[in-house]
Amino acid sequence: MKVVVIGCTHAGTSAVKTILKENPSVEVSVFERNDNVSFLSCGIAMYVGGVVKDPAGLFYSNPEELTQMGADVKMEHNVKSIDTEAKKVVVENMTTGEVFEESYDKLVNTTGSWPITPPIPGIETKNVLLCKNYNQAEEVIKQNQTAKKVVIVGGGYIGIELVEAFEQSGKEVTLIDGLDRILNKYLDPEFTDVLESTLEERGIKLALNQAVTSFNADENGLVKSVTTPKGEYEADLVILCVGFRPNNELLKDKVEMMPNGAIIVDEYMRTSNKDIYAAGDSCAVHYNPNGGAAYIPLATNAVRMGTLVGKNIIEPKVKYRGTQSTSGLYLFGYNIGSTGVNVNSASHFGLDVRAVFVKDNYRPEFMPTTEEVFMKLVYEVGTNRIVGGQIMSKYDVTASANTLSLAIQNKMTIEDLAYVDFFFQPYFDRPWNYLNILAQAACDQEDELAK
Repeated sequence: MKVVVIGCTHAGTSAVKTILKENPSVEVSVFERNDNVSFLSCGIAMYVGGVVKDPAGLFYSNPEELTQMGADVKMEHNVKSIDTEAKKVVVENMTTGEVFEESYDKLVNTTGSWPITPPIPGIETKNVLLCKNYNQAEEVIKQNQTAKKVVIVGGGYIGIELVEAFEQSGKEVTLIDGLDRILNKYLDPEFTDVLESTLEERGIKLALNQAVTSFNADENGLVKSVTTPKGEYEADLVILCVGFRPNNELLKDKVEMMPNGAIIVDEYMRTSNKDIYAAGDSCAVHYNPNGGAAYIPLATNAVRMGTLVGKNIIEPKVKYRGTQSTSGLYLFGYNIGSTGVNVNSASHFGLDVRAVFVKDNYRPEFMPTTEEVFMKLVYEVGTNRIVGGQIMSKYDVTASANTLSLAIQNKMTIEDLAYVDFFFQPYFDRPWNYLNILAQAACDQEDELAK
């Protein structure tokens, strides 16, 4: 059997490795437009901030490794079209200009995503940069050497991490976001209020609830400022981090997609064309909090989905368990984890929810030190099924987001979590673990509402 893989970052690399590991007789051809594979874009901010000194560490595979495993890897090759009837792809060698056809028995689409670039006047101005792949990261590093005033547009995870990285490298930083809070998709106000105050205390200017109307250039064509309806912000470097869109032009009208162009796959990673598999940021995921399809581009989703492509490429064997969109963040001393929906996003996913917020110390007060934990549990009205959770502390409690993720995946209720067995040891927690305490508060809330 011959398999063609288009794109080779997280999902593509995982798919290729798993296919060849479990099915060594399969012939695999890989076409990648870039000159590298498996770049961890989530490490860009650490590279910018100098935490990661050697960018080679942000790659966990390379074309040579995939070739040694048996793949025919063609870098800087662009797939121009797919003929799903004849089962062949048309490919251009971007170095030589040669165009050729390649046939397949099974096709794996792992083309990923691309940053959204809104049609804002001046967006093509020099020093208005994107931050997704390795080459873009290199350009950001280069410009950072001379920049003094940096504007980040977009207050999601990547934008916030870059804000910290630039601030720590001594830059004057402004964060602009069209929403009224940072990290709006992940955290509710009890958390973002604390984080926004921390940013402002560090001298970072927050321009929230403001949409960019133009990027303005000087006489040399370099960006000098960013304009919103509420003001003009000086800048000699702008980074756009306003979200991502799926890269699926090749399969448009050829497989079933969501309205935003994300490919819909079944539990074995097959598209509506059973000879075409897809994984990663090009796809919708099965979102466990509401049981529907959602577009949530995360590296963790991509790696899992790519691995499942490999396991199911010959025949369906291992089902996709879905995702809770679990994520973690370190920001100015705070360790933050979230999973599932928050109160703000629940209605978007058709969920009627209640929530409870609790602050408590992670371990007993008689210990020499302890730290306060901010935590919130979101649960479905009527069933008490857990559908989301957020946790934050200067102590590293982020692994608890994984515990909450498992609770969502397994459809646990607030009662289940309230009395589940967690160990007690004063070095680590209280007689009731803080997650028990959080769920017990939710149970108490329901008891009060029932009176």
